[in-house]
Amino acid sequence: MEGSIALLGFGEGGWGPSIASGVLVTVSLALATLPVGLAIGFFVALGKQSQEPSVKLAANMYTTIFRGLPELLTLFLVYFGGQIGIQKLGQLLGYTGTIEINSFIAGMFAMGTVFSSYASEVFLSAFRAIPKGQYEGGYAIGLSYGQTMRKVILPQLIRIALPGLGNLWMILLKDTALVSAIGLADILRQTSVAARVTKHAFLFYGTACMIYLVLAILSSFVIDGIDRWSAKSGAKR
Repeated sequence: MEGSIALLGFGEGGWGPSIASGVLVTVSLALATLPVGLAIGFFVALGKQSQEPSVKLAANMYTTIFRGLPELLTLFLVYFGGQIGIQKLGQLLGYTGTIEINSFIAGMFAMGTVFSSYASEVFLSAFRAIPKGQYEGGYAIGLSYGQTMRKVILPQLIRIALPGLGNLWMILLKDTALVSAIGLADILRQTSVAARVTKHAFLFYGTACMIYLVLAILSSFVIDGIDRWSAKSGAKR
């Protein structure tokens, strides 16, 4: 027992600092990916409702591709494929040096595309749940399309979409473990290194399990708090 505590501690020979830095990387990656995924997902949902056939087709193709590909494969395509593509582009422009993509940026972009493809479906369902009379009411009082979206539709959209987006956040938090495959020192990467070095696999992988569970529980409290705040704000309108 004392040996396990020492291995997980922050003293000499302890892996506490490494695991703590892994937690920071995991949370930072998830938080950085969230706004990217939400923004792309929102505009993809708008595209799916577009009256322009080409825009609607492009939006549907986007979600079909990134919902159909395994997340790990998407990550590899972005990290390795993107690196090759940028290298070739650099050569065309006369640059002969080596170009490497930052693993954090690659992970954020790959996770963001996958997250946005699912988020777009959540937003689309929320859009469809809002009666068309809400739009017509906004136009009737002289609001433009943009003003109607901002003042009338978006507040309702957020309340309707929040439960689904909360579930997607939980999935995103877990999926960040995939970035360990491209060398990013997240929770899984750090605990895997510790397990190999110390030969205490159960201890460190069990610790990783507990950390992810704690993050999920904390996220649940935050999501519930946002949900209650949103419900109160809606009741005041």
